Amino acid sequence: MRAEGIDVVSFGAGEPDFNTPQPIIDEAVAALNEGFTKYTPSAGIKELREAICAKLLRENKLNYSPEQIVVSCGAKHSLYNAMQVLLNPGDEVILLAPYWMTYADQVVLAGGVPKVIKCLAEEGFVPTYDQLREAITPKTRAIVINSPSNPSGALLPRHTLKEIGALALRNGFWIIADEIYERLIYGYEFESIAALGKDVQDQTVTIGGCSKSYAMTGWRIGFAAAPLPVAKAMSNFQDQVTSNPTSFAQRGAVKAFGLPAESVEAMRAEFESRRDLIVGLLTAIPGVKIDPPKGAFYAFPDISALLKPGETDLDLAGELLEKALVAVVPGSVFEGSGHVRLSYATSRTNIEKGVGRIAKFFADRA
Repeated sequence: MRAEGIDVVSFGAGEPDFNTPQPIIDEAVAALNEGFTKYTPSAGIKELREAICAKLLRENKLNYSPEQIVVSCGAKHSLYNAMQVLLNPGDEVILLAPYWMTYADQVVLAGGVPKVIKCLAEEGFVPTYDQLREAITPKTRAIVINSPSNPSGALLPRHTLKEIGALALRNGFWIIADEIYERLIYGYEFESIAALGKDVQDQTVTIGGCSKSYAMTGWRIGFAAAPLPVAKAMSNFQDQVTSNPTSFAQRGAVKAFGLPAESVEAMRAEFESRRDLIVGLLTAIPGVKIDPPKGAFYAFPDISALLKPGETDLDLAGELLEKALVAVVPGSVFEGSGHVRLSYATSRTNIEKGVGRIAKFFADRA
């Protein structure tokens, strides 16, 4: 539609609208000019793995050696590697809905079976202990947690992390912790589940990267920090699939992980302001329910009260695109039916214009 000259406001993008910080760009350019364009070790250059270890110790209170770090072509690639080396056919993996849809597909690609817990908006999209306990079977091999969450912006509180850690230790399953949004939190403290103790860390694969915190989505640099046998297996697997992540992007990532905290803070603060703006505008629409997300850059309002009889959130997303010229992602994509996801990784002007169109759309059809 945009290619045809139609003025569509899109809330679909799952990436920051800021440019990569200049020191990171300069380092990658320097690497190119130096001829740093050859193969590297499949798990990443040692300099980057050391930088990730330093970051994990400094920010997450996690102690890893470089040999326990596998750098991949984005956090999604790291997740895929983890699924491939941890799962056997028929193994069950617990997912907390609403969840990023890639998790389920990657579980299936590895021969596993998704076991979905439906988390409720009124509970902050946080699972209860009973839900967690009841989802576990003899086939449970892993649980995936994403905190802060795409699509809901939910943050798992410490007591829930402790419950998940205790259940994993008691029942012998893995924790795959996707922490890609860890730096984008509003008014709360982030805690890695692996930091609960050495015993939990030994059953956790922590996934991170540069994409969200440093506006580096296209650079495709992610990492996994894991117990040594798992890290070796992931490295060997990756060696037969992609080999190394892009050489000069790795050099840029070394610079990223060494930047001072204020380099991320300006972007985080702007996202917080946009969150407050979009939540306020959505709340003003009669029938829309939303609590302010605690992290990431997505609003996930409940629009179920505004659906016509028989209408789904997928139908509504189509109507909004066609009649209001606004693109949103239907919540059912994330097993969060009755909701839509709006990324506020866009300008305040677009937020005001787009939500204004949504408000007019509902007012006109009331």
